[in-house]
Amino acid sequence: MLGPSLYDARMDEVELESRVRQTLSQVISQEDTLLSTADRQRIQAEISDEILGYGPLEPFLRDEEVTEVMVNGYDQIYVERAGRLHPAAATFSDEAHLRRTIDKIVGAVGRRVDESSPMVDARLPDGSRVNAVIPPIALDGATLTIRKFAKDPFTVHDLISFGTMSVPIANLLSACVWGRLNILISGGTGSGKTTTLNVVSSFVPEFERIVTIEDAAELQLHQEHVVRLETRPRNIEGRGEVTTRDLVKNSLRMRPDRIIVGEVRDGAALDMLQAMNTGHDGSLTTLHANSPRDALARLETMVLMAGVDLPTRAIREQAASALDLIVHQARLRDGTRRITHITEVTGMESDVITLQDLFLFDYHAGVDEDGRYRGTVRSTGIRPVFLQRLADEGIPAPAGLFEEWA
Repeated sequence: MLGPSLYDARMDEVELESRVRQTLSQVISQEDTLLSTADRQRIQAEISDEILGYGPLEPFLRDEEVTEVMVNGYDQIYVERAGRLHPAAATFSDEAHLRRTIDKIVGAVGRRVDESSPMVDARLPDGSRVNAVIPPIALDGATLTIRKFAKDPFTVHDLISFGTMSVPIANLLSACVWGRLNILISGGTGSGKTTTLNVVSSFVPEFERIVTIEDAAELQLHQEHVVRLETRPRNIEGRGEVTTRDLVKNSLRMRPDRIIVGEVRDGAALDMLQAMNTGHDGSLTTLHANSPRDALARLETMVLMAGVDLPTRAIREQAASALDLIVHQARLRDGTRRITHITEVTGMESDVITLQDLFLFDYHAGVDEDGRYRGTVRSTGIRPVFLQRLADEGIPAPAGLFEEWA
């Protein structure tokens, strides 16, 4: 009854959805089987989701409380709500059903996944990030992970209400961005680095030209003068790859006031440090690491991946000169994302990059009756070296911010 109309390019999504639901209603009503209203609606919804969307995943993609969907196998789906993982009742009918859904997802964005290319990273049209792995790499059957893209990105007020940061910390980060400090946001997987980067990037003044570079576009900046760049994987013939490093190099020719790199993972770290050291101050990026000190060690390793024969001391001098502030974020045991360190990079002593913690998360405050941490990020009492730089720019630091806590 639907036939070619499913592939009619002249029909928009709303019209197609209406046509599918109307046809399904007619078909079900013609069946001799007696169905309750609830069963009729359930069957209609399941078939509609299969035709128009991604089958059993569709309810989770529509649910605004779900932030991530993890398919460990055709019969095992988990979702993340409020920072906690929950098993889902929904399943795929079999492995073939899951594989068809994966093909549908990656095919919609011009990608493919098969035995010769068993892993794929992609971005859905709505911005959600998708990772799919199939056999023989995935030993127990195909897996799929979808990190949903927030239609309404979190604001600084949201992160304050979540407890990720406090009002004084937000004011400090805003002052640091206005003062054109180079900021590295570090943290583990799923700690909320990109969300915090998006919020911190929102402090960049409207009159500045921003170039963003990402593997999969997630940043949602509302300033007017923004140029968004995205990497591209190699094609089937092994050609056409555009890396983060390529884009960082190219961005220097685009007259940016700020360069924001969604995440540095490889030799692009060298180009990012060189950009920060050659007049592109006020740049921002993120990095996977377990602590601020670990972030510097990982940065050093990634610079070596650039294939440039640099002495270790020269790399550390570059990092110490380029970076001003490290904001470290963690996903705590209670599922919340919190800023746990705000650390200043102060220079070099001998062959070691010197750091000083300005703020630390207060784990000693314990947990409440629901197991949630009571602590907040508290000042260590150390006044940062960069305060004079902010003062020279006419940017005052929030009063009393650096008073030590008992």
